[in-house]
This record gives sequence, C-alpha cells and structure tokens, in this order.
Amino acid sequence: MPANIFDSHSHYDDERFDGDRDELISSLFSSGVSYIMHASTDEESAAFGIRMAAKYKNFYTSAGIHPLDLDKLTDNTLENIERLARENDKVKAIGEIGLDYHYEPYDKELQKDIFISQIKIANRLDMPVIVHIRDAVQDGVNILKEYRPKGVVHCFSGSYETAAEIIRLGMYIGFTGALTFKNSKKARRAAAAVPPERLLLETDCPYMAPEPFRSMRCDSSMIAKTAEVAAEINGISVQEILDITCENAKRLYGI
Repeated sequence: MPANIFDSHSHYDDERFDGDRDELISSLFSSGVSYIMHASTDEESAAFGIRMAAKYKNFYTSAGIHPLDLDKLTDNTLENIERLARENDKVKAIGEIGLDYHYEPYDKELQKDIFISQIKIANRLDMPVIVHIRDAVQDGVNILKEYRPKGVVHCFSGSYETAAEIIRLGMYIGFTGALTFKNSKKARRAAAAVPPERLLLETDCPYMAPEPFRSMRCDSSMIAKTAEVAAEINGISVQEILDITCENAKRLYGI
C-alpha cells in the first residue's frame, strides 16, 4: 500500500462530504495518507479548516478568498484573513487566491487587486501562497514576478514554458488527477518541466479524480494514481515520488 501521501490541496468542506466527512478523513489517516492541506475559499471555509485542524493532528489549513468568491468580500475580509493566519498556528498558507477569467462576467481589476493584497499579507507574514490561475496566465505570472511570493501554483494546466517560468520564480507546482487523463499530453509535458524537488501532488477534492475514478467523488487516497504517472515521468518509483512530494509540501508549509 502506498504511504506518505500529502494531499497538498483539498476541499473537504464541500457538501459532497456532508454524509461521511469525519468517517472518511479518519480512514484516510489510517490508510496511507499522512497529511492533508485544506484550501480555503472564503472566511467560512477558513473557519472550517481551523476546526478540522484542531480535530486532526495532521490536518492543516490556509486562509484566503478565491477569485470566484469575491462577491463575499466585506470591508473586513482581508483584515480577518490576516488575523486568522497570525493567530492560528495550523494556518500554514494564504490561499486559495489568484485569478479566474473563465466565467463571464468577471471583474479583472478587482481580482488583480485582491490577489495582490493577499500576496502582500503572505509576504508580511512570511507565509506561502496557494495560487489559482485559470484563463489568466499572463496576468497571473506577471503578478507573481512582481511580488515574488513563495508558494505553489495549484491544479496546474498550463504549458511547459509557463511551468518552467514558475519554477524559475522559486515556486512549487501542484498536479491533480488530471495528470492521469487519457488526453493529458499537455499536462504531462508540463510536469516534465518540474524538477521533483518542486513538485506537489494534490486532489483538489472532491474534484479532479484520477483515472480510473474519473467522474467519481475524489479523496486523498486517490493521489496514489496520480503518483503513478508522476513517477513514470520522473523515472522513479511511486513510493519515491510520494516521499519526495510529501517532503516538498512539508518544507513549503513549514510542517
């Protein structure tokens, strides 16, 4: 059985886990999953992560607001995110933050402003960021180049060239189960640009279940299937890639 799995990006607050959340998470920690990082999407999501982190020793969380959740912004949101990150030692990153130009309508300037503001919080606190970029690669990379946070670009779906550019910034790149899809030539080529010491594995659960679980609810145990493809790309064993990516995530998140 694969061991030492670090799911570097999960969403166990999703309603699809409402029926068996605690039973599932408990089972994961006794069947090869060593660490789980919850990626917050708003203040309520961050509060969920903090509660779960108090309940499970190796469950950690971030605090941040997602670019698709900016309708939840209040005058105090950014202040509250910074406070949560300062006051809770199991908050290990600012995220999930970034840019998403996929759905119309969107406010590009507001997204960029809130992304930059949250990067500045992370830089003040010397914390990493968890970055979401969809259909906004050039704007996203330009902001990362200017503000130089440490962190990870998660659920990477860009090109080999973009991956190489992000690696040159000293950041990590996270891959989901999409790496296993039959049409994943672009993702596999991008993964080849990522040295093992800069690679993270994630589920983005309940989304992005790898083959042969595609279209099913994803959970952290399924990272083993993503690891098989990452191991093949790097010419090493599955357990080696799990060990390396676990250490990478621990180093990034200060665990």
